[in-house]
Amino acid sequence: MMTTTNKNIFYILMFLAMAGWGASWVNAKVLSAYINEYELIFFRNIFTLITLGPVLIFTHKYFTINLRSILLAVLASVVMIVYMKCYFLGTKFGTASLGGALVTTLIPINTFLIMALFFGRKIERKDFFALGLGALGVMTMLNVWSFSLEQIFTIENMYFLGASVLWPILTIISSKITKTSPMVFTFYIYIITTIMVSIFFVDFQTINYDSFDGIFWINILSLAVVSTTFATTIYFIGIEKLGTNEVSSFIFLVPFFAIILSIIFLGEHISYSIIIGTILTIFAVKILNNIKIFKTKEKHENSV
Repeated sequence: MMTTTNKNIFYILMFLAMAGWGASWVNAKVLSAYINEYELIFFRNIFTLITLGPVLIFTHKYFTINLRSILLAVLASVVMIVYMKCYFLGTKFGTASLGGALVTTLIPINTFLIMALFFGRKIERKDFFALGLGALGVMTMLNVWSFSLEQIFTIENMYFLGASVLWPILTIISSKITKTSPMVFTFYIYIITTIMVSIFFVDFQTINYDSFDGIFWINILSLAVVSTTFATTIYFIGIEKLGTNEVSSFIFLVPFFAIILSIIFLGEHISYSIIIGTILTIFAVKILNNIKIFKTKEKHENSV
């Protein structure tokens, strides 16, 4: 059991991990000026594998995986490539702030819907209210109140919506693994996706390596080491040490980090519709998943 001091330190690490996930949208926007989506997958994965490998050894996860999990990893890798394509192109043509807010808040809602429609998850009365609230939030973020089809059905919005559906599918596939650590499973997904894009999608001779300046390397390393290796490791350890429900509450920080960092580093203008829509969808996710955002604080107050 974690001591209070260790918990507080871990909360800080979780805070930084969520900042890393939020920053990934800014990283992708910057990198879209240098490379395409498949090259992004390749370079991100290479540096992720280099840094994640030692983490697995240090945490005694090693690299043991069974045949079922390998087959699931292949399927998950295909979904991952399509997700990354939507994630990258949505951010390239749109804004990092909208992508970070819309996709992050829609993922748990879409996961709930998929589980309800195809896996028999029960929908309670509160869930219908939450789904309605989430739909209102999404519509607000997409600014449907403008009644302009050109603004609503833009290519970046379609990519973002696609990404918000693909990630839940990836999550459901990953939940089917047996006798394999989630971190190890993720490691193999990175290996397989790297091999796939290298064989089928990346032309290494046409990459403009001369354009890779300091800004490129800062962003690709941030995306790989901070947003992927560090954030993913802290998240999985958090689930083991604190439990899924408590760790899930930190996810709500991601869209706000994406918005704030987009303003600071990209100079993006953030509309009130994005902020209001994000808040509405966050409350929808909270209700759907019974997440108590102030759970730790309440416990402390009750013990005084």
